Amino acid sequence: MCNSKNYSKSQLYLLVALRVVIGWHFLYEGIVKLANPNWSSVGFLLDSQGIFSGFFHSLASNPDVLSVVDTLNIAALTLIGLGLILGSFTRLATIGGIVLLAFYYLSHPPFVGLKYAMPMEGNYLVVSKNLIELMALCVLLVFPTGTILGLDRMNYLIRNKKK
Repeated sequence: MCNSKNYSKSQLYLLVALRVVIGWHFLYEGIVKLANPNWSSVGFLLDSQGIFSGFFHSLASNPDVLSVVDTLNIAALTLIGLGLILGSFTRLATIGGIVLLAFYYLSHPPFVGLKYAMPMEGNYLVVSKNLIELMALCVLLVFPTGTILGLDRMNYLIRNKKK
């Protein structure tokens, strides 16, 4: 853990702001998927390429498994987003976000020679928005932003008061 005394308030608050905007992105994605009764990850999974494509295709091939994957994806996006925004269970939310983004990245790696049916927002080569957001969460993982501003701060203050 970092010692927050080694950083300026603006540095710490910018890290918190980064946590919140990433949280907003996760929460919004979860809510949009939840609000759309026709949303499914089937197209994304079937469009997967790369060395893990067989795994992602198998998730899409069984309707029962696909239903669980869709539900877990929506729940994970929403809970990770809430955790990051509220600063509650920030370490768990950050790790969850890293894992989820790693799955997205591995499903659709932006490597030379891979062509996807689903259009992407831009042109990527190795580094995509998923990888960038994943790395930003890795940075946040080493800074206790929940103890700076968030619900985790209450637990932090209670624990340190007892010492």
